[in-house]
Amino acid sequence: MAEGFVLRLRGREVPLGPRPWVQGILNVTPDSFSDGGRFLDPAAAVARGRAMAEEGADLLDVGGESTRPGSAPVPEAEERARVIPVIRALARDVAVPISVDTSKASVAAAALEAGAAMVNDVTALRGDPAMAGVLARAGGALVLMHMQGEPRTMQAAPRYGEVVAEVAAFLRERVEAAVAAGIAREQLLVDPGIGFGKTLEHNLEILRRLGELRSIGRPILVGPSRKSFLGALLDLPVGERLEGTLAAVAACVLRGALVVRVHDVRAAARAVRVAAALRSDGVL
Repeated sequence: MAEGFVLRLRGREVPLGPRPWVQGILNVTPDSFSDGGRFLDPAAAVARGRAMAEEGADLLDVGGESTRPGSAPVPEAEERARVIPVIRALARDVAVPISVDTSKASVAAAALEAGAAMVNDVTALRGDPAMAGVLARAGGALVLMHMQGEPRTMQAAPRYGEVVAEVAAFLRERVEAAVAAGIAREQLLVDPGIGFGKTLEHNLEILRRLGELRSIGRPILVGPSRKSFLGALLDLPVGERLEGTLAAVAACVLRGALVVRVHDVRAAARAVRVAAALRSDGVL
């Protein structure tokens, strides 16, 4: 049977699935691994957000702090100054929901007030004790991501006994912690954190067995776009990983992902449509 969920977005209950969503990545930073600096200017960022919506994005994710391996934290005031004007403008200009990529409760609260409907927290509520309260009060959706360590050190020497089992157990525990903190289960998505404290083989094993995470009972979001594991497989720089990204996106959809997080929205949206049509559970 095709999998479908109701996702709670700021008081609206939105069907998610069986057709997967494409989330467009909008980095409002000078140092993101893929497109750092291109959209630091608010006008450029808003223009790119509008373009991604036109290309087929179902959701836009705005981030003002790079979480690439080795990155350092950004001061709260600076992160707010980067993302809030962009979110406010996009919430007014585009029809698709806006997400903010942050682990700071104050930034999340400001973004939700400015019109965002989702928070993507790479720390899964571990980074700021006030984050759970913000989401419980505002009712926005929340992505809980797995990360071993922190961005500054996560790729130094990641180790697991059994990576898929450990990632699944972590995400299951984080879902229950969020619910215990007052966040509705319908607000939650889970992300295995490709590239966040994982080796090439860890990433591949997670993607091969992604379907096992469906047992958690929440929609799966995956972000393989332009990641270093593709560079290792193809021996290609960041700017030449489109085909590898599309192959990974298709694999994620075939294994049950309901949201894929990408830079190249138009191409990914087409790949998602084909992969979804080929899924054995009859999506589309």
